[in-house]
Amino acid sequence: MAVLKLYRDKLKHNYEHLDRTLKEHGIDWGVVTKLLCGNELFLQEVLALGVKEIHDSRVTNLKAIKKVAPAVQTVYIKPAPKGSIPEIVSFADVSFQTELDIIRLLSDEAVRQKKVHKIIIMIEMGDLREGVMGDELVDFYEKVFQLPGISVIGLGANFNCLHGVMPTQDKLIQLCLYKQVIEATFNKKIPWVSGGTSVTIPLLFNHLLPKGVNHFRIGEALFFGLNLFTGETFEGMHNDVLELCTEIIELTEKPKVPSGQLAENPSGESYEIDESLYGKTSYRAILDLGLLDVNPKFLLPKDEDLQVIGASSDMLVVELGQNGHNYKVGDMLQFNLRYMGALGIMNSRYIGKEVK
Repeated sequence: MAVLKLYRDKLKHNYEHLDRTLKEHGIDWGVVTKLLCGNELFLQEVLALGVKEIHDSRVTNLKAIKKVAPAVQTVYIKPAPKGSIPEIVSFADVSFQTELDIIRLLSDEAVRQKKVHKIIIMIEMGDLREGVMGDELVDFYEKVFQLPGISVIGLGANFNCLHGVMPTQDKLIQLCLYKQVIEATFNKKIPWVSGGTSVTIPLLFNHLLPKGVNHFRIGEALFFGLNLFTGETFEGMHNDVLELCTEIIELTEKPKVPSGQLAENPSGESYEIDESLYGKTSYRAILDLGLLDVNPKFLLPKDEDLQVIGASSDMLVVELGQNGHNYKVGDMLQFNLRYMGALGIMNSRYIGKEVK
């Protein structure tokens, strides 16, 4: 048995801390819920906070949100696949876009549905994921802003999502300058500069955020309270909104070194023997989850004496030393999670989900 627990009070505390801070700086923001993989139980907890705007990268998740909270503004946060355009216009009030042909298709669909579909044009700022190149932005905008059924409400950028390029004051100033150029060239108002994600929050706290950046989209900081510059928890926030609990299904004192001829395991890993460990033993526990659910490197044991050794498809092996806590079969071990670990757990139908 394994279960992921969401702690309601800690989630509310983190949300109110962020909401208060951003409002003090006149910044609009939305909650990024792609981590929750459309789980209705956890989404209800987020919506109960009074969230006005939800961001997700899966249309099915936005559809679920619109079903229970039609007044919430939904934002689709990646360029649209052609086959999903009708649903994106139906269930996303806003989308992030970078391709002219796709925006034209969105325009046609919005006209068919008698809607105005809002878009944020994403600009390439160095991380080399999605984004229009800066020197092409003026021509790009000129071809977009008069399309029927389309309203350009912002310019945006992503950082730290692919190559780890971090936001800086200079990069965000440049993003704000793009907005000024567009407004001056076309005499059009661009309401949002969406340059803020969880990774941008430290710039806000350190008074390095340009005033022109007026929109944030936050997921990781809400659920983990994590400062992505330092790896530490933001002061006044919880890092354990989510907690993984998993059952010990075997507990045995075993040699610390495997015996026999070694080859790559099914994950392609090769084990190197530490000869200093020959003849030594420790207690090893097998836990009731595996690679099918989570990559072990994203697990953070709450028991500091516990060491994650590795995993196969359905079993996780941890070392307990001499088992000073007297664990036994059937006991539950607790883990905090890194973002990608929680994403895997949320996407696993084999792991229970509970609100506490």
